[in-house]
Amino acid sequence: MNKVIFLFVTLFGIGKLKKIPGSYASLVTTIFLFFLFHIFNLSPNFILIGILIIFFMSIYAVNIFIKNLDNKDPKEVVIDEFIGQSIPICLYEIAHEGVKEINHVLTFYFIIFILFRIFDIVKPYPVSYYDRNFKNGFGVIMDDVCAGLYVVAVLVSYMVITS
Repeated sequence: MNKVIFLFVTLFGIGKLKKIPGSYASLVTTIFLFFLFHIFNLSPNFILIGILIIFFMSIYAVNIFIKNLDNKDPKEVVIDEFIGQSIPICLYEIAHEGVKEINHVLTFYFIIFILFRIFDIVKPYPVSYYDRNFKNGFGVIMDDVCAGLYVVAVLVSYMVITS
């Protein structure tokens, strides 16, 4: 069971990469979601339900993984990047359901990836609040959820301003 939890929270070992495992996890997530949405044509609503299930499973799995660790937010735990990166991509797909020009999609996926990494690294409030005050699975996951929601806010603002 510990091996399954390890594989889950490290996103199949991506978290064990020596340098910038969070960025690699976000990049793999972006590519994975592109394939789900644009190669396999899965419904954004179906993916959103999957993300919600993974969110709840992650809180439990991260709590087990960090139980005996001094560092309650170890860099090898990257399932939070998967969730945080997935939120704006999935909401983008829901908002733009239907046939889209592939260049438009790739541009937005790139912008989403970059914005998420910035918010995850800089940790503006409330991202920093969850990061500092919840030393458990909930805090590990929620700071990335907040970073993902910041990306959504930026993209919605952009769409409102440019429409």
